[in-house]
Amino acid sequence: MNIVSIFNDVIGPVMRGPSSSHCAAALRIGRLARDLMDGEISEVLVEFDRAGSLPTTHESQGSDMGLFGGLLGWDADDERLPNSTQALSEAGIKLRIETVDVGDPHPNTYRLTLTNTREMHTLIAISTGGGMIDVIEIDGVPLQMDGGYHETLIWQHREADTPVCHSGRSAADRCACFTSDAEVLTYDLGDKQLIQVKAADFAGTADLKSLSVKKLSPVLPVPSRQNLHVPFTSCADMLRHDGAQNTPLWQLAIEYERTRGNFTEVEVINKMTDIVRILRKSIASGIAGTSYEDRVLHHQSGRFAEMMNAGRLLDGGALNRIILYVTALMEVKSSMGVIVAAPTAGACAALPGAVIAMAESMNQSEEDMAKAMLAAGLIGVFIATRWTFAAEVGGCQAEGGAAACMAAAALVTLAGGTRDQAIAASSMAFQSMLGLICDPIANRVEAPCLGKNVMAASNALSCANMALAGYDPLIPLDEVVDAAKAVAEHMPREHRCTSLGGLAITPTSLEIERKLATLKSKDCGSCACH
Repeated sequence: MNIVSIFNDVIGPVMRGPSSSHCAAALRIGRLARDLMDGEISEVLVEFDRAGSLPTTHESQGSDMGLFGGLLGWDADDERLPNSTQALSEAGIKLRIETVDVGDPHPNTYRLTLTNTREMHTLIAISTGGGMIDVIEIDGVPLQMDGGYHETLIWQHREADTPVCHSGRSAADRCACFTSDAEVLTYDLGDKQLIQVKAADFAGTADLKSLSVKKLSPVLPVPSRQNLHVPFTSCADMLRHDGAQNTPLWQLAIEYERTRGNFTEVEVINKMTDIVRILRKSIASGIAGTSYEDRVLHHQSGRFAEMMNAGRLLDGGALNRIILYVTALMEVKSSMGVIVAAPTAGACAALPGAVIAMAESMNQSEEDMAKAMLAAGLIGVFIATRWTFAAEVGGCQAEGGAAACMAAAALVTLAGGTRDQAIAASSMAFQSMLGLICDPIANRVEAPCLGKNVMAASNALSCANMALAGYDPLIPLDEVVDAAKAVAEHMPREHRCTSLGGLAITPTSLEIERKLATLKSKDCGSCACH
């Protein structure tokens, strides 16, 4: 089981684009595919299953942008990403995108066939939510790769009397060429075998008798390592672990991430403080004004700021500042500016907008903001371990619901509330978001996502105050997450981020989509997108 990291799975990545499930995840898949080809790609075939989410969303929600950027070796926050289609063509890489009928069980499945002058390889990977991925097959061999390890792939002849290395050791001995902390997996390919070495560094291969060796670098900010143990993985586990100590949630988050990432306490706080600073800069740029041709909504947060500062809005107290910051971040996302998936790009604004706005209203420091974000991150760990942040799997309750749940704990933390009050707020906030569908208007992750982020932040504030006042959540947090998962399993495909239901299929939505497509086709000309 992948052990969740706050900085891998919950708060992050730092990225550009409308959707982490599409943009950031696709970019990471592209990076691994590039390594599989030793950085040399002449042709790539991308196939999407007709029954999945990607045939209708890969272009408008940023899968193409992210995947092409990854194939070019770029990072998720690279300023060139909006032009990755053109850059791929200029790099001489021929591209085909096709829809196929293969019955992929996961809606976010990428099937890549990559070619250069020397070789061809295939790779199948899935986006699991919030920018996280799983490579599930390479060259027809089922395997697992989440981007957290240095992965060394070694193809060899399989004759029984042929040693793996020149020292005479066989694959069964796992070979002294590999370090003791490596996980070595062997796959039978008839007269050949594939050896997969997962470790903190690449395996030494100079002494190996190999047909081919590939080295795929990690794509996650917090690397994985063997024999990793964390103090708890669920809310119930954490409560048993902490007992009657009533340790503040942010301190428990530091304890968890120190173990998961092998960090010091100072390093954990500094990492989150750096993220807070990125977010504050993005909020300021959003209020100042953003623009992007291929988007549904224009810049609106600047006008809200003017009205708020002039006293011409209804008195919402700190909530008005929260609304301003949430909408500013959503506008930055929609203009391909720098955001942080927290826990996803589609729900990137509710948590940080609520935390930063409330902390500023309370004259609190960036370190206080970081501690609140860490508390939220630990709640996100409990969700990600049990379920998903992917709307394609769980509907918007998996994104907006999770964001509200996390933000409620963060706001209680800012208020100096207890561990149990933060958990109570989280449970209440998530309970009221169950069943939320994902239905992006015109196939863009802008609306009703904007309103849902505002609703999530407002819900978080309400539940934080209710928890501080002693309201009873009744249902434990872990059970609420399980309930959301059960709801998702009965949710029609049309309501899980495939633009086939809800507001996405209203006449106005379809007309907006048609107009945007017409505008883009004029700009695109004869690009090699398809």
